[in-house]
Amino acid sequence: MLCVSYNIQYGTGRDGCVDLPRIARSLAGADLIALQEVERHAQRTGMVDQAEALAGLLPGYHWVYGAGLDLHADVLRADGTVLQRRRQFGNMLLSRSPILNARNHLLPKMGTLRQFSLQRSALEGVILTPLGRALRVVSVHLSHLSDADREDQVLRLLALHKGAYDEGPGWCGSTVKADFSESIDAGPMPREALLMGDFNFSARSSLYARIVGPWSPAYGRMNTRDGFVDTWVEAGHREDEGITCRNGSLEDGERIDYCFASTDLASSLRRAWIDSEAAGSDHQPIWVELAV
Repeated sequence: MLCVSYNIQYGTGRDGCVDLPRIARSLAGADLIALQEVERHAQRTGMVDQAEALAGLLPGYHWVYGAGLDLHADVLRADGTVLQRRRQFGNMLLSRSPILNARNHLLPKMGTLRQFSLQRSALEGVILTPLGRALRVVSVHLSHLSDADREDQVLRLLALHKGAYDEGPGWCGSTVKADFSESIDAGPMPREALLMGDFNFSARSSLYARIVGPWSPAYGRMNTRDGFVDTWVEAGHREDEGITCRNGSLEDGERIDYCFASTDLASSLRRAWIDSEAAGSDHQPIWVELAV
């Protein structure tokens, strides 16, 4: 299964042009796609519903969208009726197999006085892999401000991961009424998960260690049995290797986009790479192949 994560910067490339078909072309061949910075009804991108537009450009996929920012953008028509629309900024998941259930999680946010602080979110979906394995996939976008802002967000992600299996899907139990379920299965809520997206920190951050385990000078990275591995590293790359973003806050570029896999998926990893040629955003797509 080929998985890709891409912060698309609302389709705005290095040339300053908004080009969603260019984004779609860079995702060709993927079975599972996690996107960040997808916006809807924003003036800077022509009031386009980018989620709908991307879904139209990628017609072979099931999809869900989850907003972090969600603001009024309705228009009152001359006849007194309302054109209903929301100015939204968030994450998207697309999958060749159905997305059996989905949850959108708003992450903690620091209420700063001067610095621009934006509501961030994590969009979770459950799919069945080509080999029939249930898998939770989360498209993540953390704060751009600092680790001080991101720390609570990472802790929330880890808590959501730990609690997901115990909580179960949107409904559970044997007494659900047929008129409520409409004969639709609520689907599984598996332990196995991928956290994919823009985490806005490098491998030097203490938050990286929070996710993949502490570092031992004598024994290296100490992944835990119920934690996560960095698929880039598991595929044979160094932690300090690779660039996924170059922008004004990162002078030389760093790897701040990741695919973290729960440790029971580590043996399924086949390869991981960064598409350094894609020019549709200020980030680069990260790809992972799993035998699942």
